[in-house]
Amino acid sequence: MQKTINKESRGSMTKEKRMTLNAEKRKVIADQFQSFYEDKVKDKLIQAKEQYDLMREKAKEKIEQVVRFHQPQEDVDTIRKMISKYNRAGGELYEDNCFYVERPITKVDDEGREYDAKDEVHVRFDMGRNFARAYYRDELKSKGLNPDFRLSIDNDYSKRNPKYYNDESAVNQYLGFQNSSNEDQSIQKPVHKWVNDFKLWTIGSSYCHSRQFKVDENTLNFFKMYNASADNVIKEHEQMYGYVEGKMKTLRLGLKSYRFFDQAKALADKVGVVLNETMMNESSSLALSIYSPENLASLLEDKKVMTREEKIAFARQQLQQQSVN
Repeated sequence: MQKTINKESRGSMTKEKRMTLNAEKRKVIADQFQSFYEDKVKDKLIQAKEQYDLMREKAKEKIEQVVRFHQPQEDVDTIRKMISKYNRAGGELYEDNCFYVERPITKVDDEGREYDAKDEVHVRFDMGRNFARAYYRDELKSKGLNPDFRLSIDNDYSKRNPKYYNDESAVNQYLGFQNSSNEDQSIQKPVHKWVNDFKLWTIGSSYCHSRQFKVDENTLNFFKMYNASADNVIKEHEQMYGYVEGKMKTLRLGLKSYRFFDQAKALADKVGVVLNETMMNESSSLALSIYSPENLASLLEDKKVMTREEKIAFARQQLQQQSVN
């Protein structure tokens, strides 16, 4: 009888201790859920980007046809010769990626009188900031940057805090909207890549709106569709963020009430999120992997300064390789 009691006592003592959650562990759990929800809806953003890419290539061909119809290449060549001979007095040329196309239309005012007007479309081949954050969202996140900082305040500028401005500055610097003097100027950032991707020599000044090319209704509607495809990339980013953030607000409230990992694990199993205790202890393994003699020597040799997120991504890659080996 005594032996049975002792065995039962020892068995209860050897039970694994429940893992207690802290702020860091809750963040790891939240990140797993966020990735899960993003994966459910990110295909729409991917498809929007693919559709835009197709429209962009067609738009390049079509705008070149329009510009060269109104400004033949031989005229451009003639003005270039005149400039070389007479400087600015010979005329003006500007290599641009900004164009205006228009179609004359008739409108009716409030009193029923007709008047001449125009249907105009601004065609651009550079990229705005909202579009850039949407198009490069995955790349920005892989670098540990926050492409959703603007969406997080929901147009309430009173919510802008130091973190908002830090995120904004980091994203703008990576994309190329903001630069510092100590950067490697040989690295082509996304903004510069897009600016240089497509340009046409045009006759006239650098003021884009001074050149308005008349087109037919079908051509005008095509360029409206091209602009709509760019707007759709932004829209899908906004909808993706709205869906995921709605889920995450509810999740964060729940996680605050959980004291132990097994509570979060039970939730993850019901939702379908992959979650295990190894992930909670990953930070210590990551540190060991990052600063192993081989990896540390490589970092020192390359003289590369890695962000915390880049270190984590690098270490995970190393751990996966080790597990395969």
